[in-house]
Amino acid sequence: MLSFSFLGAFIFGFIALFTLLVTLGLPLGEFTLGGKFRILPIKMRIISGISLVIQMIAIITILDVGGIIIIDFPFSIERGLCIFFGFYLLLNTGMNIISSSKKEKYVMTPLSFLSSMCFFITAFFN
Repeated sequence: MLSFSFLGAFIFGFIALFTLLVTLGLPLGEFTLGGKFRILPIKMRIISGISLVIQMIAIITILDVGGIIIIDFPFSIERGLCIFFGFYLLLNTGMNIISSSKKEKYVMTPLSFLSSMCFFITAFFN
């Protein structure tokens, strides 16, 4: 399942990079957080920055559970985190589907869903 963990980290890494750019104030806000703002207000950038930290933890988790990197942490906890992030991304997929922003709905929804499936596959088949 090395390929699914790498694919999940790659896709989610793209989302994290995108989150970083939005957090820094680039005019990409229509793709995230409901898509109401082209440039996120400061408070939403803080939320986006917190999300970025969580995304980085998720990327490290899927790479570790997939055996691409090694972190000395109990595997059962790592696997639980991987399952948690799978559900987190599945919830995120649902929120993207109901977004009023077409950019968020049609670009971020499939990325979030594919990442979610990679997290689940990595968690249950490694």
